[in-house]
Amino acid sequence: MTTGRITFSRAGLGDVGTIAVMVGELLEEIMSASGTQAFNFNRAETDARLTEFISQDQYIVFIAQSEEAGAVGFVSLYKSLALYAEGYFGTIAECYVRPKYRSQSIGRGLLAQAKAYALNQGWQRLEVTTPPLPPFDRTLAFYGREGFNVAGGRKMKVLL
Repeated sequence: MTTGRITFSRAGLGDVGTIAVMVGELLEEIMSASGTQAFNFNRAETDARLTEFISQDQYIVFIAQSEEAGAVGFVSLYKSLALYAEGYFGTIAECYVRPKYRSQSIGRGLLAQAKAYALNQGWQRLEVTTPPLPPFDRTLAFYGREGFNVAGGRKMKVLL
């Protein structure tokens, strides 16, 4: 549990290593709960990718920091476009709060940062894909409480 103040800020290149570690934690949690090896995580490659994405100013990351514990969560998003969405919108790529700090409104604060950024960009909406259900029913409920509605379908991929 955190007792200190939580601050939210836009991440920069100096935050790359910290965010990459949390990405690894997120992916491990998803794979452990779902029992599938859905992701390949390599810390050095993630650092390099994140450095490139942030440098291009196309991948926006907000980080939550505790006075005592340092980084406790992050949300990342990027600009998308589609006819069905009536123009530009944001896609939340990752949203993660370290387990010890959940249920303390940190996720809500991160989504507030993402929503404010999206509004400032003139985007029509934000979309997010939840991890596999039922292990992540709480995640789905969290997004529902934050105003997200089920849009249907499942996220699918093909490796090329």
